[in-house]
Amino acid sequence: MSPADTDADTLSFDIRVPPECGGWRLDHFLKRRIGRLSRTRIQEIIKDQIQFRDGRRARPSSSVRAGEIIVLCRPAPVEPPVPRRFDVLFQDDSVLAVDKPAGLPMHTTAKFWRNTLTALLRERFPDQRMEVAHRIDRETSGVVLVARGPEVASFLTQAFARRAVDKTYLALVKGSPPDEGAIDLPIKLLDTPTHVMMGPARDGLPALTRFRVVRRFAEHALCEASPETGRQHQIRVHFAAVGHPIVGDKLYGAGEALFMRACEEELSAPELPSDLLAAFDGLPRHALHAHRLTFPHPRTAQPTTVESPLPADLAAYMASLD
Repeated sequence: MSPADTDADTLSFDIRVPPECGGWRLDHFLKRRIGRLSRTRIQEIIKDQIQFRDGRRARPSSSVRAGEIIVLCRPAPVEPPVPRRFDVLFQDDSVLAVDKPAGLPMHTTAKFWRNTLTALLRERFPDQRMEVAHRIDRETSGVVLVARGPEVASFLTQAFARRAVDKTYLALVKGSPPDEGAIDLPIKLLDTPTHVMMGPARDGLPALTRFRVVRRFAEHALCEASPETGRQHQIRVHFAAVGHPIVGDKLYGAGEALFMRACEEELSAPELPSDLLAAFDGLPRHALHAHRLTFPHPRTAQPTTVESPLPADLAAYMASLD
């Protein structure tokens, strides 16, 4: 499913019919394409939201044609406010490195459509095909690498896959960890109410994070963390597992119940209530920053390093710890 035109009240998606589905009933095709929906809901969508580009009337029994585009139009969600400005740290004819602000999602979700980094890239560079080469969490700030074109995207994706990209994060953690160390704990998705929580597990995927302390406070430490594997939430899970959760981490620091409450509150108010903010260490987002990225350049294969300075909100928070 790919985005098409949008207006203030409607989102429009293009759904291409693959060759193997040619001749299928429309309701059967949509059930395969959007499998989580009930038959009743599929019929409602066909009635209210589906259009054929050739003007045919959409009915559940309509036959779809291989290669044709079916248009799905649905009401735009009310999106929580997010930072919509980002700085460019590095750019040339093949690569763009941007400084993603904390709070800006990377990609479209059920909650976010226009307020995403990918949407903002389309707005700023309307005549270019931009492809984000990797992901960082919504609340994580810092360097994000963007490919200018499919060939560069393929090169960078493979570089990340073969671990040819060095990533260094800054993490403000609780307590007093050792001066340096390695956290070697397998990680897997846990069976919990949020369906997003990762955790250490013997049957998990291998995960290794190296770290060193760069500054100490009375009850906190600023660490450089270098994940040698790229598991979801890896740095956050690892520091929490060794007793030093990242400051402001709603899921792995405060707990799943408070995390879920924060998600609900976000839909109705731009700021967290004071009691929730206190539970998250007084910081609206977790204190994790993608500080440095070194990657092989797609044109020269030479190592290229991009850095993002510590953002103002984390610097101010740390100043309050002195």
